[in-house]
Amino acid sequence: MAQSIHEFHDDPRNADIRIWVNGALKHRDEAVVSVFDSGFVLGDGVWEGLRVVDGHPAFLDAHFDRLWEGAKAIALDIGLTRAALTKAIYDTLAANGMSDGVHVRLMVTRGVKRTPYQDPRVTVGPATVVIIPEFKLAKPETLAAGLTLFTVHVRRGFPDVQDPKLNSHSKLNCITACIQAYTAGADEALMLDPHGFVATCNSTHFFLVRRGEVWTSSGDYCLGGITRGNVLKLCREAGIPAFEKNFSLTEVYSAEEAFVTGTFAGVAPVRSVDGRTIGDALPGPVVQRLQGLYKELVKRDVAARAAS
Repeated sequence: MAQSIHEFHDDPRNADIRIWVNGALKHRDEAVVSVFDSGFVLGDGVWEGLRVVDGHPAFLDAHFDRLWEGAKAIALDIGLTRAALTKAIYDTLAANGMSDGVHVRLMVTRGVKRTPYQDPRVTVGPATVVIIPEFKLAKPETLAAGLTLFTVHVRRGFPDVQDPKLNSHSKLNCITACIQAYTAGADEALMLDPHGFVATCNSTHFFLVRRGEVWTSSGDYCLGGITRGNVLKLCREAGIPAFEKNFSLTEVYSAEEAFVTGTFAGVAPVRSVDGRTIGDALPGPVVQRLQGLYKELVKRDVAARAAS
C-alpha cells in the first residue's frame, strides 16, 4: 500500500496535546468549533503548516506573509497582529513542552455564520483561529526508499477559477488527485497544468535534475511554496543552475534525479514517476547536497529567531 510523504510514526504524546482555539488552550478531546463555522460549512479559510526546530517555527515570517496575503485576497480579517499570533504559537508550544520534532497546523477561518450560507456577510463573529501542534516527523524509511509519483487526470487550474496561490481550506482539487494517486499505488500525485506541463504534486512541489540543472515548474499553477522558494535560493547561492520553466513528462521520465519539497519533510527524493525509475542512485548527488544545504538554512533561520 502506498505511503504518503506525510506518513509519520504515531507518537503517544499526541494523545494529550493542548490545542489553541480562539485564545484558549484545550485538550484535544475538547478542542472543537461550531457546526456553523465557515471552515466547516464551506472550507472558507486559510492555513499554514510550520516545522518547529529547537523551539522555534522555521521561516515564520515567510509563512505569515503567505497567510496574510491569502487572508487579504479573500477579504478575511484574521483579528490578530503578527506579534499576537506569534505569542499564541509559542504559548501553545510551551504548554505542550514542545521544542523539536514538531509540526504545527495554523488555521484561520472566517468564523461562525448565523446560517449555513456562502455569503461572508452572514458571519456573526470574529475569525476562528486554531493552532494544532503535534509531535510528528516523516518516517526515515519512507524518505530513504524515495517516493513514487503517479500523474493524475486532475489538473491545477487557472487563477480565475480557483487561484492555486491561495493556501485555502478548500482542498478538494488536491484531495481528488491524492485519491487517484494512492488508488494507483503511488505515494503522491503529480499534477499537470491546463496546458499539459508539469505543475506540482498534491501536497508538495516537484523538482527534477537534468545534466546538472535543477528544474521546477514555472510556478504559474502552484502554491508559492516556502520550501520551494528556499531550495531555489539555495541553488543560486551554491552555484547550482536552477530554472522555473515549463517541461513535459517526457523530460521527467529521463531525468537523472527528482525530488519533492515541503515544510513537513524538507527535501525528499523521488524514486519513480509513472513506473519509470528515476536515476541510478537514491538519493542522487544533487539531492544529497540540497538536503544538507536545506538543513543548514533551517538552522540559520532558527538561530536568527532565537537571537531576536
